[in-house]
Amino acid sequence: MDFELTEQQELFRKTVRDWVDREAPKEWARELEADEHAFPHVLWDKFSAAGFHGIGLPEEYGGQGGDVMTQMILARGLSRSLAGLTWVWGISSFAGGKSVGVYGTDEQKQRHLPAIAEGREKWAIGFTEPGGGTDVLGALRTRATKVDGGWVVNGQKTWSSMAHVADYILLLARTSDYAEKRHQGVSLLILPTRSEGVTIREIPKVGMRSLGSCDVYLDDVFVPDENLLGEQDKAWYMLLPTLNNERIMLSSFCVGIMDAVLEDAVRYAKEREAFGGPIGRFQAVQHHIANIAMWRDQAELMVNRAAWLQSLGRPCHQEATMAKVVASELGGQAADLGLQVLGGMGYSAETDMQRYWRDVRLFRIGPITNEMARNGIAEGLGLPRSFS
Repeated sequence: MDFELTEQQELFRKTVRDWVDREAPKEWARELEADEHAFPHVLWDKFSAAGFHGIGLPEEYGGQGGDVMTQMILARGLSRSLAGLTWVWGISSFAGGKSVGVYGTDEQKQRHLPAIAEGREKWAIGFTEPGGGTDVLGALRTRATKVDGGWVVNGQKTWSSMAHVADYILLLARTSDYAEKRHQGVSLLILPTRSEGVTIREIPKVGMRSLGSCDVYLDDVFVPDENLLGEQDKAWYMLLPTLNNERIMLSSFCVGIMDAVLEDAVRYAKEREAFGGPIGRFQAVQHHIANIAMWRDQAELMVNRAAWLQSLGRPCHQEATMAKVVASELGGQAADLGLQVLGGMGYSAETDMQRYWRDVRLFRIGPITNEMARNGIAEGLGLPRSFS
């Protein structure tokens, strides 16, 4: 087991770090996030110019190539400054790049992957519904009815981040009423957001404000047959293998945020003076910072193990889920202690610690709650399923 980065990966890590310090420093990210009603198109464009949208996409479709380890290096590196705004890259990478890249037809790949790689297409995810949250299948009410030449879709999605600026939504809908089990009879549709009958409304929220998360209302929306992704009624079987990638990506965001928390806490402890000297000489402050460093390294090891296993094509569902739980919870603890180290300035919008604190809190909730993740981990250890 060797988690050492290759020479090429280490070079990419340094390239990302230099790019972030130059093009997306923390103070600029703080300004972007403060404008909660304006999507940061300028950040998207910077990602496009840097070629980041093409990371993980096949070179034959205009991508940069790279395995899951490369994607995780990018996710962590961007999060060190951008925190939750890293989803500006991550959502389209997962919803469009990963899903179309794996399950799309040749025509769909030719149509979408080059556009995603170049930053000409933005994507959103439409899985969650108002009555469901983590219970995606149990709450699934969105229906796609087969008609001549396509599907007519009715329903509602919620927490669809970037839907208000996206060109397409990767939409989960029930396409069969005769399935024996609820995970059967569901399909993925590539929904153009400008279709007639689509209404999108932003949801006010605590963190990741300028990213924009939305309710999506679907009223007799027509989706053509060529926009069915993968096999009809088999979407859940398609989604399961991609969950590991999503959880490893989210875990990398958390580690990147812990990098930022540690940097800012150490710098403040050296610069801030009280009672005749820097506060970093106080044992209590040192213990807080030591805890942050230890938590970051613990999470890093678990995330690297999951990413390493996936890069080898080996089973890693249990490892990816564990990494998600540990990284999100330790990330939240680290940000909370980081805020404590900064004291009143940590609570001030003039510093970044409050931004890390707000953004990382979501990762204990979505895309799966840590409580449900623990249920899955226990089931993987041979215990009976605790939910139906």
